[in-house]
Amino acid sequence: MTAETLLRTPLYQEHVAAGAKIVPFAGFEMPVQYPTGITVEHTAVRSAGGLFDVSHMGEFFIRGPQALDLVQYVTSNDASTLVPGQAQYSTLLRENGTVVDDLLVYRLTDGFMLVVNGANRQKDFDWISRFVPRFEATLEDRSDEIALIALQGPVAAEVLAPLVSGVELDAIRYYHFADASVEGVPVMLSRTGYTGEDGFEIYLPNEHAVGIWRAILEAGRERGVVPAGLGARDSLRLEMGYPLYGNELDDTRTPYDAGLGWIVKLDKGETVASEALRQRRAEGTREKLVGFVLLERGFPRHGYPISQEGQETGVVTSGTLSPTLGKGIGLGYLPADSAKTGGQIGIVVRGQPISAEIVRPPFHKAGSIRG
Repeated sequence: MTAETLLRTPLYQEHVAAGAKIVPFAGFEMPVQYPTGITVEHTAVRSAGGLFDVSHMGEFFIRGPQALDLVQYVTSNDASTLVPGQAQYSTLLRENGTVVDDLLVYRLTDGFMLVVNGANRQKDFDWISRFVPRFEATLEDRSDEIALIALQGPVAAEVLAPLVSGVELDAIRYYHFADASVEGVPVMLSRTGYTGEDGFEIYLPNEHAVGIWRAILEAGRERGVVPAGLGARDSLRLEMGYPLYGNELDDTRTPYDAGLGWIVKLDKGETVASEALRQRRAEGTREKLVGFVLLERGFPRHGYPISQEGQETGVVTSGTLSPTLGKGIGLGYLPADSAKTGGQIGIVVRGQPISAEIVRPPFHKAGSIRG
């Protein structure tokens, strides 16, 4: 995709004005970092707060008498357990049980909102559209009119509260949401995020994104809130062991492979992938996603081989030098029978293995998420 065809979020000029380094991402020109750097942004989110533009994400709306039936059929989790104002993490599935995308499912009063990865937006919409005729339901893509701003960090609620009306933030529990106003603008306020910290994701009309972005930064300036880009978003999610589509998840992996069996509910009724997932669960997975911490100095990266007893047995799917831990950490796939916690592996860097230990994520265990 050329620069001429890349899209821009409503906040693009704010990022440019702030000196952000802009890179292509999910079809958009997005800020990867601001002048202070990824480590400063990452640390700000862990200790205070960071403000992210995630308007590249896709928002689909499913409504109609059989909206629930359609959502249940194409996703892995059980959306029937949701009440209006509640969200859940799930995956969108193919017939063979592999993952089209991971997503959030929001239960509205009149249907559902699905929030999908920006890079997969058209693929996801086309996939779900295949099944719409089987149900008395409608599917609408409203991504182009909705901006999404995420305020993440332990001071998020304190900073946001003076700007919000129509709801008490303390009343919004983790993975719940509410209609509210921010600076007089009607928004959907969701206590969700991708960082391991307390925070809110704010869905709002495009035309109000700049005003609210500026208001939050101004309100949070004295508390240490900074704008944060894709680099910090990635290092933060990796410290929590959260999967990233295209790295830990893709259309060759099932949720079981990625350790996401907890969001596969085979007893909820028939889905597009029921038969395949029952068989996969019975057979067990051939490979398993594991976390690892380097025992020596090094910087693990996506695509590096993983060795065991001198043989290359797996591959790193995500890796970084953890700003919080000061150690190299990562995720990768290994044969299931050699993926036991505490096991010793090598991360192969320029032909030489660096010692690492298999650990159970999250790597950062002291986040401020409010359950």
